[in-house]
Amino acid sequence: MKIVVCIKQVPVGAVKIDPETHNLVRSNVEGDINPYDRNAIEAAIQLKEQAGGEVILLSMGPDSYISSLRDGLAMGADSAVLLSSRAFGGADTLATAYTLAAGIKKIGNVDLILFGRQSVDADTGQVGPIVAEDLAIPQITFAENIELHDHNVLVVKRLLDNAVQEVKVTLPAVVSVRAELNQPRYENPLNIQTSFEKSVTIWSEKDLDLDDSQIGQAGSPTVVRKVYAPDKATKQMEQLPTDASKAVTQLLSELNN
Repeated sequence: MKIVVCIKQVPVGAVKIDPETHNLVRSNVEGDINPYDRNAIEAAIQLKEQAGGEVILLSMGPDSYISSLRDGLAMGADSAVLLSSRAFGGADTLATAYTLAAGIKKIGNVDLILFGRQSVDADTGQVGPIVAEDLAIPQITFAENIELHDHNVLVVKRLLDNAVQEVKVTLPAVVSVRAELNQPRYENPLNIQTSFEKSVTIWSEKDLDLDDSQIGQAGSPTVVRKVYAPDKATKQMEQLPTDASKAVTQLLSELNN
């Protein structure tokens, strides 16, 4: 089974916004693997341990993203591909998904594409479903349990707000996973050392079959009109008496006002 896990590096600590484009500044910014993507990597490795095959990590971003790809390789992935070019800069979810789908097509013969539920910086959860649409294959979101039946059938439980839904899908497919799916494994020292022996391939727009009008800012219909920090609300604190009966009386009085 050939599994591609699409991961994203998210900023650690304070983030910076480009004053002209209103996009997050990602170059030379310390980052880490999006937490939900670690669950996707763990799911891929478990499926590989069950059925054999290979796990390939795929990401789009500046060269600094290689550090997160190395982290994923240390977890147990076999190889990684980074889509990196200035032409990809400023991409929204639509352009990002289009580029990732092109990368998956170039990898070729992929059985399963895994995503984390959403990224903790943008929080949209849109890229996985859009990739599925671009590849014209089935998709399942909010997976909290994945079971492989036979060699090409997955039975997936989706954890929704008020229900659990069981879905069966024939591969190839795209699945977005929840944190409830598993506990990602730690990167032990030996695996960290071994990760630097695994290949990380870098592709630009020249390596992919792309329509230039659909990548980067040119392919991004989303427009951020304004970015601003919310006003800090100041609140008056009043300490209640230490005597319980007096405290209750005063609290009830305040609530009734």
